[in-house]
Formats: sequence, structure tokens, C-alpha cells
Amino acid sequence: MSTQPTALVTGASRGFGFAAAAALAGAGYHVIAVARTVGGLEDLDDAIKAKGGSATLVPLDIGDEDGLKRLCLSVFERWGGVDLWLHSAIYAGPLSPAAHVPTGDLDRMLAVNVRATQRLIAMVEPLLKPRKGVAILPTEDRAGQPFFAGYGATKAAQTALWASWAAETRRTGPRVTTFAPEPMPTALRGRFFPGEDRKVLHAPADQAARLVATLAG
Repeated sequence: MSTQPTALVTGASRGFGFAAAAALAGAGYHVIAVARTVGGLEDLDDAIKAKGGSATLVPLDIGDEDGLKRLCLSVFERWGGVDLWLHSAIYAGPLSPAAHVPTGDLDRMLAVNVRATQRLIAMVEPLLKPRKGVAILPTEDRAGQPFFAGYGATKAAQTALWASWAAETRRTGPRVTTFAPEPMPTALRGRFFPGEDRKVLHAPADQAARLVATLAG
């Protein structure tokens, strides 16, 4: 079995997840990149290979619980565990007043942001523990902001799950933590703030470098 450290990145096909996966590969990790978007994963693979790194691509909707089970079993059988999990996957429906959040969008946000996060915690924890690994959740606080009812509530619930997990594993491991990227010109933020001056925002690659630097500290 390879001694190269492994990093599982969920939500790796775009934005911060893409940049972080590339940065982790550059730092010596073999990246297991999970996302729904095949084209984005292929672009990530090209970026990683261009830097001499390696990745395993997993096209998967994290709302697919059976798919998550197959993924985690495959990771265990091939690598025996993971050294790092970055959970960057998130779903945001269109912004809307709290009274008018479409039921389908709310159900999807609950399924991806809350339910899938809890199921992944249950499945990935046994992969992290043998390696004394670390789990990282990018954070963003939109709770209570106007028109962010669905996204803000489900992101807050996701963060609360993560905080409980961190408190429960403080003595036993794995190390569970969060990372707050500075505002970046991602597609998601562009949907939230379409008129914003994107030139004043921070490059995802720079924020990914910040994240990698925290791992070395």
C-alpha cells in the first residue's frame, strides 16, 4: 500500500473545492476528487497532472447514499483510509424570501447540505481515525440574512453538525475543524451578488494556499 497521504475532497469540480484539491495535490497528497460535474473533474485532473500530482476522479452526487457507501468501501479497500477530508460540497437554490422558498429547492438543500453531510461524517470517520486524519469544512455564515433563508438555514445546520462532531472527537480523533475562506469570485458568489466588483475578491488559489499552510502549522 502506498505511503503517499490521501485527501478526499467532496465538491472538487469548481470554486474553492477545485482550487483546494489542486493545492493539496501540489502539497503531495493523492486526491480523491468527488463531484457531480464530470467536465470539472477532468479539468481538475489536467491541472493536477500539470503540476506532477495524482488524482482519482469520482463522478458522484453526494445525495446518493448507496454511492457514498460504495465510495467509502472502495477507499478503504484501496488505501486503507484517508489522511484528510475537505467537505466543500454545497447546494444553493435561488435566493428567495423565506415565505417563498421553492419546496424542491429546500428539499435539495436539506438533502445535500445536511443529510449528506451527516451520512458522510458517519462513513468517513472510520477512514480518518486510523490515520489520525483531519476533516475540514469551509464555513460561510448567511443565517438570518435577507433572501438567504434556505441556503442560510441549511448551511447553519451543516456547520452545527460539524461543530458537534468536533466536540465529540476532541479526545478520540479525528481532528475536526473549519476554514473560513475570504470572499472569492466563485460561480456561487456570482449568483448571490451579481453586481459585485469581482476584482476586489480573493483568488480561490490563494485561499487554497492559505488552507494548505494551516495543515503545515
